[in-house]
Order: sequence, then structure tokens, then C-alpha cells
Amino acid sequence: MALYIKAAEILQKAEMKQGALKTLVYDSKFPSIKQLFALVCETQKFSSILQEIIESTKLLKHTKLKMTLAKVLVYDLLIGQGLKCGGTWKAKMMKHRPRLQAELARMKVRRKVSRNEDLLPASAQQTPGDQLPRYVRVNTLKTSVEDAVDYLKRDGFSYLGQALKLDNLTLKNKDFVMDLHLPELLVFSPKTEFHDHFLYKAGHIILQDKASCLPAYLLDPPPGSHVIDACAAPGNKTSHLAAIMKNRGRLFAFDLDGKRLATMSTLLLRAGVTCHQLANQDFLKVDTNGPQYKDVEYILLDPSCSGSGMVCLRDDSAAHPEEEKARLASLASFQLKCLNHSLRFPRLKRLVYSTCSIHSQENEEVIAACLQQNPNFRN
Repeated sequence: MALYIKAAEILQKAEMKQGALKTLVYDSKFPSIKQLFALVCETQKFSSILQEIIESTKLLKHTKLKMTLAKVLVYDLLIGQGLKCGGTWKAKMMKHRPRLQAELARMKVRRKVSRNEDLLPASAQQTPGDQLPRYVRVNTLKTSVEDAVDYLKRDGFSYLGQALKLDNLTLKNKDFVMDLHLPELLVFSPKTEFHDHFLYKAGHIILQDKASCLPAYLLDPPPGSHVIDACAAPGNKTSHLAAIMKNRGRLFAFDLDGKRLATMSTLLLRAGVTCHQLANQDFLKVDTNGPQYKDVEYILLDPSCSGSGMVCLRDDSAAHPEEEKARLASLASFQLKCLNHSLRFPRLKRLVYSTCSIHSQENEEVIAACLQQNPNFRN
């Protein structure tokens, strides 16, 4: 049962944007990493299908399971290689198997498909050619880009220089390039694996997508400055800010989730970050006139959002329009509160606002409303 409990825990963290799926799996130190990774990936891929089956059969009510644990169990029971647990959990799931199988069969009939894979949303059926490249940020607190490139070349990778156009990012095997825009960002073929690599374990490289690197790059706080990372966990952007600051100055990082903050503390330690001050605190309750923040001039604000722009969480299944509208309105309201609060720090010079959303309601509309309420600031 340990496999399913751990898989459910990782799925929940991924849904809450606490880290990339693969990183969460490898950082779990679970004895059978490959087995866990396969189960988590496949369950996430079929997530919307599994949820529909679970809700239609009222499985949570009958078993008292939480949704993420129910998903991994139902995946292996109906789609995977069969349940790999015994005892009361297996007996409980086997009792409900006929109803679950019947609901899966009805779903196939309704959608006029014969294979389980044909039930998947279009985003989960992408071909290998559609996969995004693997981005790796060199942690300049511990090494230089040149030294990292030299190490990788000695390790069998083939360096092709700096990319000059997007076509240069279509890479194969062990080829890699420097990114077009960010010199500390290296780009590899999609299936390149680094979780067991020395450079990753030593904190010399950070597995971080390009989109996640842009906020700190654009904020660009100089060494010695005072900076706030308002919604900081899981910490990749915080470590990037520290690298840009060369570990000089003060970096205040806030997050309301204590567990995420504990994970972040470990990440920052591995990355060699020393200029930070972590606070398990609601950013909206931070006293903007507090003496410790009197010299804060730079703020990175990456608040909770819908996650609609994250490829790993993208789901084309139909959501109820009214529920989705209400959800986005609630998120946008929270984001605007965070933005307005950020602008109250008396010496603020520059703020970068970022989300993982593709909805204008969480992006342009939030910015427009904020600027209208704060005419002394400009975009």
C-alpha cells in the first residue's frame, strides 16, 4: 500500500504546484522510483477520466478514500497492471470493481471508442515530436556556465553552442545548447534525465523550465539589494534571485504552507543560498511598513493561479462553465489583493508579476485593475 499512498501524495503536491512531477518523485527517495514514476505519470494522464468514474460510482462515499488515493487505486485496478496491494484495501477495491468496470464501459459507449487511450483529452495524446525540451539552469552560486558545460562534455554530452533560433532547440540524444535569451540556461532533448546526475545532486544545476526562470531574470535585483519573493515555495525562483544577487543583500521569502516551506529550505540549502530569510506567513498580513522591509525595492509576485498554462496539468476535459468562471473570479480577486499589497512597500522600485495561467482574467485584467487603483505606478 506504500506505493499508492506515496503516489497519491505526489499527485496532490503536483496539483498544488509544489514542484514538477518528476522532481517530486525522485526527491521522495521511494525505494522503487521507476515503478512510482510510471504509476504517477499514468494516473495523472488519465486523471479526468478516473475522476469521472469515481464521482459517478460515488466511490469516495463508499470507501472514505481521498480523491488522489482513489485515482491511483482505480487506475491500477481498471487500466494498469492490477492492484499491487493486499489486505483490507484490496478487498475494499475488489468489492467495487464490477461497478467501476461497468462505468468505464458505459463511458466508452457514450464516447464511441473501444480503447482506454481514446478516452484521453487531446493534450494527453501528443506525439513525441510535441514534447518540450529539458531546461537546466546552471546555479552560478556554486559553479559557472563554462565549468558546467565542460563537465557535461566530459560526461559524454555534445555541446552545440548558443541557440540562434527556435529550430536549434529540437535536440536529439545527448546534444545540448545554451538558450537564446538566458545564458545560464542550458537546453537538452526532452527525455534527458538528470535526477541522478552529480551536478543536480550537488546543487550545481537546477531543473527549471524557461518560463519559471523569466520572472527573476526580468526583476534583475542587483547584489546587495533587499528583495521579497512573496509566494515563494517550492523555491526555484528564490534560488534564482539569490544567484542574480550573488548571495549579497537580503531576500525575504514568504509562504503560507509550512510543509512546502520545509521542502524549500532543503532546496535552498542544496543550492548554496545564504542571503534568504524564510517566513511561514500569509504575505497579505505582512506589515509593509515594518522596519525590516524599509529597504525593499524589488518584489517577485507569483501567486496561486489556475495552472492552466502548465503542460503537465493541462486538461481538455469539459469543466462546468459556471464553476470555472467562479473559480477564475476568486483567483483573480486574490491575485489583485496580493498585487495591491505589494505596491504598499514604501521604497518599491520594481515588481514582476507572473502566473502559470493562460487566462487574461488572471494576467492582463489583474494588471489593468491594479494600475487603475494605483496610478503612481506604470507597466
